[in-house]
Amino acid sequence: MPSPATIAELRETLRAIEGDGHRRRETLPFGVADMDSRLADGGLRLDGLHEVAAKGADMCDDSAATLFMAGIAARAWGPILWVVRRRDLFAPGLYQAGLSPERVLYAEARDDAEVLALMEEGLRHRGLGAVIGEVKRAAMPATRRLQLAAEGGRTIALLLRRHAREDADPLALPSAALTRWRIASAPSVPLRCGSMGRPRWAVSLVRQRGGDPFDTLLEACDDTGRLALPAALGDRSRAPGRASPRTNAAA
Repeated sequence: MPSPATIAELRETLRAIEGDGHRRRETLPFGVADMDSRLADGGLRLDGLHEVAAKGADMCDDSAATLFMAGIAARAWGPILWVVRRRDLFAPGLYQAGLSPERVLYAEARDDAEVLALMEEGLRHRGLGAVIGEVKRAAMPATRRLQLAAEGGRTIALLLRRHAREDADPLALPSAALTRWRIASAPSVPLRCGSMGRPRWAVSLVRQRGGDPFDTLLEACDDTGRLALPAALGDRSRAPGRASPRTNAAA
C-alpha cells in the first residue's frame, strides 16, 4: 500500500498538471477583511448557492435580510433576475443598497416550486450576474439542483428562506448551499448631531462548506452594496437614510 507521503506527492503532481479547480473558482469578496478572512473561499463563490434568512419574522429583520442580498447582487456583474411570490419589493430601497432598477429583471411565481424552477433556468442561462429567489420551503433535492445549475458559471445564486411559521427556523432543513446566513437588524448608534448613524446588522454565518460559522456586527450596505465594520462614534460625519426594500406597493 502506498505511504501517505507518496499519496500526497501524487496529489501535488496531479494538481500541477490539471490545476486545482477549487482555487480557480471566482469569488465575490465582501471587502471587509475581518469577514472575508473567515470565509473558506475568501468571499462568496460565484458558481454556488448561498442562502439567507431573517432572524425573526418581523419587517425589520426581513428588510435587513433582503438588503443583505441586494448588496451582494449589486456587487456582482451583469443583470439580476429576482423571482418573487408577491409584489412587495420596493425599488428605491434596493437602490439605496446599490442595486440599480435598470439591472433587475423581476419574475413572479405562483408557488415555491415555480420559484425554484425559474431560478434554475436563470442559472443555466449564464448571462446573468445573480439569480435571487424567495421561498418558504425548499427540500435538499431542490437546493442540490440549484447548486449543480450554478457550478461552472459566474452567476451567483441567492435564496431567501422565508419564515413558514413565526416560531420555525427557516434554516433548520438541510441544504446543498455553500453558505447559509442569518441576518437581524441591530440598534444604530446616535451621532454627535443627534441623528442616527448608519443602520447595523447582526450577521451570522450559520454554516459554510469547508469553514467554521461565525457571528459579527456590521454596518448596513451603502449605495455601492458594501458593508462595513462599525466605526467609532466620533468618526461618522453623516448619517445616510435607508428606505425599507419592501412595501405594499408593487415593484
